[in-house]
Amino acid sequence: MGLNLESLSEATSGAIGALVSTTVLYPLDTCKTKYQAELQARRHQKYRNTADVLWEAISTRQILSLYQGLGTKNVQSFISQFLYFYGYSFFKRLYLEKTGAKSIGTKANLIIAAVAGACNVIIIQPLDIASSKMQTSAFGKSKGFWATLSEGTWKDIFDGLSVSLLLTSNPSIQHAYDVSNECVISHQYTVFDQLKQRMLKGKLHGKIGNQMSPEALSALSAFALGALSKCIATSVTYPAIRCKVTIQAAKTEEEKHNDAELKARKTLLGAAHAIWTKEGLFGFFKGIQAQLLKTVFGAALHLMIKEKITKITWVLILALRRYLFITRSRLKSA
Repeated sequence: MGLNLESLSEATSGAIGALVSTTVLYPLDTCKTKYQAELQARRHQKYRNTADVLWEAISTRQILSLYQGLGTKNVQSFISQFLYFYGYSFFKRLYLEKTGAKSIGTKANLIIAAVAGACNVIIIQPLDIASSKMQTSAFGKSKGFWATLSEGTWKDIFDGLSVSLLLTSNPSIQHAYDVSNECVISHQYTVFDQLKQRMLKGKLHGKIGNQMSPEALSALSAFALGALSKCIATSVTYPAIRCKVTIQAAKTEEEKHNDAELKARKTLLGAAHAIWTKEGLFGFFKGIQAQLLKTVFGAALHLMIKEKITKITWVLILALRRYLFITRSRLKSA
């Protein structure tokens, strides 16, 4: 099929949107992750809520530590979203070409989104592990990317991979309510993508030269749909999210002496059992308010930025292709 410009445009604009939203909301993400990672009986908990994490950073004059691991997280977000968006758009286009269908159904949309998400998760898992460990390290004591990964074995680099693969259903759910066009955005989430297609139904694509430009929602519509779809997806999959953070979290000073317990928590069932034993049923939803706030606004901001820069990205890609074509032609004629 070759390099598809629409897929490339979707991937680039999605990756840029992820980069901006991740940077803007990173302090909230750090507070949320540190709170989720704490696994203690209620009477022994250091943090009562995410605000306590923020207050600890302020009181210890470690505000900048709320950004520990930002570089790794940004690299992870950019690569992840680029791979996801390109993969989803590529597989969707391949499906339409092979089947001859004019539109893609919800079931096929979910499967394609899950496949794209699974491929993406396997590739970026080491970055996910490193960023989680940096965020959950004590303020001011976070290590660099390589130092963080070198603390464990190669097997440790893929801790929580099974849960991450399970969570590819999160983007798929978000993408599925959009009905008829993206796994965990314009073509990323099933929820978002289906709603987007309904809203854009009857609207014409813009045309740039002899190329049709991608459809784009207004900033407000993209923000609202992104928030709604991500809220649904996050609520459904939150217990798995809590288990994933528990598995990937760095060792705290209190836990270092209990290697047997830490080893048991490296599996989904082990993490679930530990949460149930120490915190009960509600422990599976610990920090869900902060998670919803962060993921909903993050996804909404991400989608809004992506939708608004899609056409700009499209124009730049066409201009670059034209420049390369002219340059190659001149070199051949020289």
